[in-house]
Amino acid sequence: MTPAVTYELIKKDKQTGARLGIVHTPHGSFETPAFMPVGTQATVKTMSPEELKEMKAGIILSNTYHLWLRPGHEIIKEAGGLHKFMNWDRAILTDSGGFQVFSLSDMRKIEEEGVHFRHHLDGSKLFLSPEKAMEIQNALGSDIMMAFDECPPYPASHEYMKASVERTSRWAERCLEAHSRPEDQGLFGIVQGGEFEDLRRQSARDLISLDFPGYAVGGLSVGEPKEVMNQVLDFTTPLLPENKPRYLMGVGSPDALIDGSIRGIDMFDCVLPTRIARNGTLMTSEGRLVVRNAKFARDFRPLDENCDCYVCRNYSRAYIRHLIKAEESFGIRLTSYHNLYFLMDLMEQVRQAIREDRLGDFREEFFEKYGYNKPNAKNF
Repeated sequence: MTPAVTYELIKKDKQTGARLGIVHTPHGSFETPAFMPVGTQATVKTMSPEELKEMKAGIILSNTYHLWLRPGHEIIKEAGGLHKFMNWDRAILTDSGGFQVFSLSDMRKIEEEGVHFRHHLDGSKLFLSPEKAMEIQNALGSDIMMAFDECPPYPASHEYMKASVERTSRWAERCLEAHSRPEDQGLFGIVQGGEFEDLRRQSARDLISLDFPGYAVGGLSVGEPKEVMNQVLDFTTPLLPENKPRYLMGVGSPDALIDGSIRGIDMFDCVLPTRIARNGTLMTSEGRLVVRNAKFARDFRPLDENCDCYVCRNYSRAYIRHLIKAEESFGIRLTSYHNLYFLMDLMEQVRQAIREDRLGDFREEFFEKYGYNKPNAKNF
């Protein structure tokens, strides 16, 4: 049986080894490296599907945990699946719900069978297992599903992390057994192990033996310094199969997208661009811009004079500042659009640099212009 999700390697950058590729899914293909906008509750906050297509998003992410609780996976299945429910005809990736179980619930109990925890809104008792995570995602009908894993805290001891990795491997096997739609949904395994090279090797070895159609690197961007994240990627990514997509979970700052691509990552996701947009913080070609600040009250330039997005072509910093200060929802729509467009355009520039074998040079130019090379730079 041909896997539902496949990866096609187009070329490698001669400077860095970064990969230019295409991920093929039942709802279309998209070029990589790619950033995936996050649509937690079956919507990318304030954005319409048409706007996401304008900025050339080929895949978005939705959240198993939140959709299970509201409106319920049975209702989404009844609607014809998540694509029809939210009117999105391109690819969708759903996470397993594991991260939310471990990050939103203070009261949880991990057992071999699964995790007991409390609803983050009403405190009711809930239980999520590998089998339940597969049931929910099969009902949602996403193109790419994620295996249910344990998301250990950072930092964690080697002893704790070893037990966690072994549990995640056993849960991954159960996920494969419970996955009822392998012909039209690809299931990715998640490599864990924290900052420990031996445990990352163990986790990768376990999961590769199960022959998933794709692999994620989990347990990063959870509070560790970016130098540590890059070190972990340096020894983890080469362990993963060349002929399958590689996904770094929860990463979306411009520097991390470039550095992750250089280290062989194909897919990224993060709530960062829309989260910071809601308080008036923008990503621009010159670095971070906080449009709420008083100095922009009479600034009639676009958010970014080097950006050709809809927002920068039509609205000024002064106007957008006014909307944000007045708590007008249109202001959040404009800042969210710009930030998402900025990251989608950044990834197109990354892909073009790989085509031209100059991603190393591109990184140096971008970091210099963006201010990452300056001491105490105010970035994300």
